[in-house]
Amino acid sequence: MKLLVVAVGERVQQWVSAGFEEYARRMPREARIELIEIRPQRRTGKNAQQALRHERDRILAVLPAGCTRVVLDEQGEALDTRGLARFLSRCLASGRPAAFVIGGAGGLHPDVKREADLLLSLSPMTLPHGLARVVLAEQLYRSLTLLRGHPYHRGD
Repeated sequence: MKLLVVAVGERVQQWVSAGFEEYARRMPREARIELIEIRPQRRTGKNAQQALRHERDRILAVLPAGCTRVVLDEQGEALDTRGLARFLSRCLASGRPAAFVIGGAGGLHPDVKREADLLLSLSPMTLPHGLARVVLAEQLYRSLTLLRGHPYHRGD
């Protein structure tokens, strides 16, 4: 299964890159993570809705046809690690790639959310987008180790 993390934002801080890469490196062969960074649209001279439309178009252009779309949103469904593992298990069984979309500082266009197969909340709190990348990568790794019976996940 191919896991894509599509994130609006570029030139993230070094700790974000290092944290994301650490968990991406640990992923099992059958579920590699690929990061696709989307250049944020400048807000100068444009209204916020125009900027979100441009970002929407860039996001939708990189999503593989037929992929399972998961959009991170603080108002989304709050899954625990086992719930995310069950979701990933269904994704694995489907054979379809799964794309996890993280919006930029201005959020996401409503069309991106509307077309999602799952709106997922990592927390009811608003997280910095770089931190959301690292938390998502860790939770994907943790969920897959749980499915494989690896001892990394010790919670219950």
